[in-house]
Amino acid sequence: MMQPTIAISDSMLLLFALSLMIPVAINWLYQLELGRDMAWALIRMTVQLALVGLYLQQLFTLNYWWLNSLWLLVMLIVGASAIVDKAKLPKRQLLLPAICGLTLGLLPMLILMLWLVLQPEPRYGAQYMIPLAGMLLGNSLSGNIVALQRLFGALKDQQQDYQNALVLGASPAQAAQPFIRSAMQQAFAPILASMATTGLVTLPGMMTGQILGGTDPLIAVRYQWLIFIAIFVMLSVSVMLTLILASRSTFHRPGRILISEIN
Repeated sequence: MMQPTIAISDSMLLLFALSLMIPVAINWLYQLELGRDMAWALIRMTVQLALVGLYLQQLFTLNYWWLNSLWLLVMLIVGASAIVDKAKLPKRQLLLPAICGLTLGLLPMLILMLWLVLQPEPRYGAQYMIPLAGMLLGNSLSGNIVALQRLFGALKDQQQDYQNALVLGASPAQAAQPFIRSAMQQAFAPILASMATTGLVTLPGMMTGQILGGTDPLIAVRYQWLIFIAIFVMLSVSVMLTLILASRSTFHRPGRILISEIN
């Protein structure tokens, strides 16, 4: 028999937070110099989760289509900004490609899930649209970061290969193709490994959360399968488009690459 959701008290949360001493100790032991980054990430996560929790309460209550769409736009912009920041690349050239890649990868999958598969009422309801969009975006960020890092990192080390291809008559798009192919392979590797081990090695977050909330495991499995397929498709589309648009905005003849970190 499934149990109802178990409430977590504030005191238990604070007590559990003491486990953070383990990564702090590892940081000190190996002199990783990540203490400030760890503290800032923890503070941001706590504040953001608290504010988002309060905001989503109001969002779910109001449930206006324009407000839900505005929040979705904010998620896309912040996500794209995080991709470029974490890849340590200039926003001026690469923020728009990242936004376009995420948007064109997310919206078709979101429409398919909401209008065809799940069919909530209303279709734009925040209860389904916002969490689904968050899961898709959250699982696509790391792949896009890896892809951009791989693309421009490989180009920095092998820029002569790109220039040689141009000298031999290749267009910038053709010369960039090997770098884009390698970046895509690297970006897809984690999600493929995760999909291949799901159920045997790991129980994904959405499935675990539903089971803890009292949902029948077989129903939770159906949702998780749906989400994983959507994540993989979105990641594939967003990575491909981000890399193509990024290369077109930064790769030019004759062997000139308009991005400061590569020169």
